[in-house]
Amino acid sequence: MSIEILNESGRDLDEKRLARLSRFVMDRMRVHPLAELCIKAVDEPTIAELNQHWMEKEGPTDVLAFPMDELRPGLVNEDLEEGVLGDLVLCPDVAERQGRTAGHGTEAEIELLTVHGILHLLGYDHAEPEEHREMFGLQDDILAAWRAENPAR
Repeated sequence: MSIEILNESGRDLDEKRLARLSRFVMDRMRVHPLAELCIKAVDEPTIAELNQHWMEKEGPTDVLAFPMDELRPGLVNEDLEEGVLGDLVLCPDVAERQGRTAGHGTEAEIELLTVHGILHLLGYDHAEPEEHREMFGLQDDILAAWRAENPAR
């Protein structure tokens, strides 16, 4: 698995932990072991510009997901597809505010956004109530398993 982390946010980011989390999610979702993922952390003006350009929404957001090869989660005993999963763009400044509001801090919020973004790259969405239940249930399960094995520092 190739996971590239690019920190252009001007903030400290535990890149090794983020890469381990990404690998954990991709393994749990049975993504091909040679799949590629790029995560870029950016500042608020950059993510606001991307949000306007790609989503036609004003202002900064927390995470944007750009799928590439439309890889999907695998099933047991299924031949998995190799390819580029896609790119995630995270904004640590937005994550800090959201983490503070949620009462769990910046690192936990960045972890949540990473899992959320990878699920989007795998085709999950939350536009409809049933999709929302499925995606957020899966997100919660993955985060609980991750945190059980990898407690926060």
